[in-house]
Amino acid sequence: MSILDAAVAAIGGERREGQEQMAREVAKTFDGFGHLLVQAGTGTGKSLGYLAPALAHLAAAPQSRVIVATATLALQRQLATKDIPTAVAAAQEVTGKTIRHAVLKGRSNYACLHKVRYAPEAQNALFAAADLPASELGSEVVMLREWAELDETGDRDDAPPHTPAAWAQVSVSARECLMAECPYLGECRVELARDTARNSQLVVTNHALLAVNAMNDGNALPEHDVLIIDEAHELVARVTSAASAELSPQQVERVAKAALDKLSDETGADLLDAADLLQEALDEADLARVEDPEAQLVFTLARIRDLARTGLSEIGPAPESKQLAAGMQEVFETAESMAALNPNSVVWVSERERFGRQVCLAPLDVAELMRAQVFDETSAVLTSATLKIGGDFTALAQSVGMDDYRAIDVGSPFDYGKQGILYIAKDLPAPGRDGITAPVLERVSELIWAAGGRTLGLFASQRNAEAAARWCRQELDMDILCQGDAQLPELTRRFIADESACLFGTLSLWQGVDVPGETCQLVIIDKIPFPRPDDPLMQARQQAVSDRGGNGFMAVAATQAGLLLAQGSGRLIRTASDRGVVAVLDPRLMTARYGSFLRASMPGFWTTADTETVIAALQRLDHSAPK
Repeated sequence: MSILDAAVAAIGGERREGQEQMAREVAKTFDGFGHLLVQAGTGTGKSLGYLAPALAHLAAAPQSRVIVATATLALQRQLATKDIPTAVAAAQEVTGKTIRHAVLKGRSNYACLHKVRYAPEAQNALFAAADLPASELGSEVVMLREWAELDETGDRDDAPPHTPAAWAQVSVSARECLMAECPYLGECRVELARDTARNSQLVVTNHALLAVNAMNDGNALPEHDVLIIDEAHELVARVTSAASAELSPQQVERVAKAALDKLSDETGADLLDAADLLQEALDEADLARVEDPEAQLVFTLARIRDLARTGLSEIGPAPESKQLAAGMQEVFETAESMAALNPNSVVWVSERERFGRQVCLAPLDVAELMRAQVFDETSAVLTSATLKIGGDFTALAQSVGMDDYRAIDVGSPFDYGKQGILYIAKDLPAPGRDGITAPVLERVSELIWAAGGRTLGLFASQRNAEAAARWCRQELDMDILCQGDAQLPELTRRFIADESACLFGTLSLWQGVDVPGETCQLVIIDKIPFPRPDDPLMQARQQAVSDRGGNGFMAVAATQAGLLLAQGSGRLIRTASDRGVVAVLDPRLMTARYGSFLRASMPGFWTTADTETVIAALQRLDHSAPK
């Protein structure tokens, strides 16, 4: 019996052809066959498809190490608490060997005992900036400090419910950490987690820490022989996020006030003035990419850079000032990078809903970083249910800097052509810039009526989701839930509990909701999810492709839209018994030249533009569903 057979038997599942094919191809990677891209559809059991050959390799080569990197905490928890223990038990049954495994996260995901036991006055600024009453925040922090003293791992996932502001009072960034100078180094939860990882053969981490490892010469993760990247369709976005930075007037002011006792009167006053100057420069700037080196904003950023450099020298290297210096160092490095206007980065001005304008910085692309620091160093397996965009692996491979690779699509256990319908509302007007239109709203309510509820609405904007919710609440006698009404887990729970309910929302629903069965028999997509035309980062990436002679729209905008369409339409069929309709209310999916590219990114549903056919199909599903 193989490890895969034993693991599948342990969970009471069935051996799947795609899973077996995936395991064989992954095993070749451990034998030195370079990089592998695996598209494994929902229901394939891809976790065991890569864990089984990984554990077989580790049993045969106990000095080796495999890193598994995921995008979401949900999958990380599933691997750590369910899939890996099952697979490790199966490996022990087959090989007689126990594989050591561990979970490793970024430093800020663990409680810091120094911060728990010694709260410097600099924290007061964070308390003041938090959007919570002082008493409520204080009680949360007390609760977290008590928990941190008792919990052996200090892992945030194991902490009592809390707000980000409270967690900030018991954790530190890598820059703030006292390292060897910390009096509690021997008890440090991060160091204990790293020691466990260094003594483990299989280590589960996340895309963000993988990016940090790439940006810091490989010092965040233990050495490894093979890297497995699950949820690989999110890799570019996660690495981009990890390599990005923001700078706001509030941040400059907060850092300056926290360090006033360590700064000269002149430097402290100048830094506070610089925060005001940054606010003025932002107010005068366009909400767009910053490219003019003579712009007032660039001069202001250079001024903040110079003042922060002076502030660092005045704060000095004393251990008790480490956290103050860390905040100043972050302001210095961010302002320096922004003022440089490096052609390989994008600097732009953005508007936050509650705190006003800020400056943002992101890499133009992450391909070279990933190529040089990850894929040139280590064999890798990248897997997801959605790696083929436009029916091809090329876009994904190029976006992560992978030049030489093998690629396979092991299919899905689902028969999409028989289980689902793709309905494209060819008769509706193409979307404009003025939000969702009355004909689209009428079609939304008509489809939901036919389905008897049971609808997941995926909208291009929160404004469209809320407009559709208002309309349907007036037209239909059903529970219409809308993202923002409550926390997403609560909305999802209510959606599952009431089969006639509908749930409307935006991006987090496109990728983050798994609702099998009769609860979700209709997925509505109001428009093709292209990036916003005024998104400076996407604009810059498209222009860079065009400057190299490529098609920037297809390489960036259409590719991102194809990925989201694949993810969104994948919400419908989650088990072999699921049936339903994906309704795209954007005629461009059928009429535009790029429509075939986007449709090729989606599951192979039977496709129609006939409204009456779809209405009848939804009514049949509603009548056949258990009441």
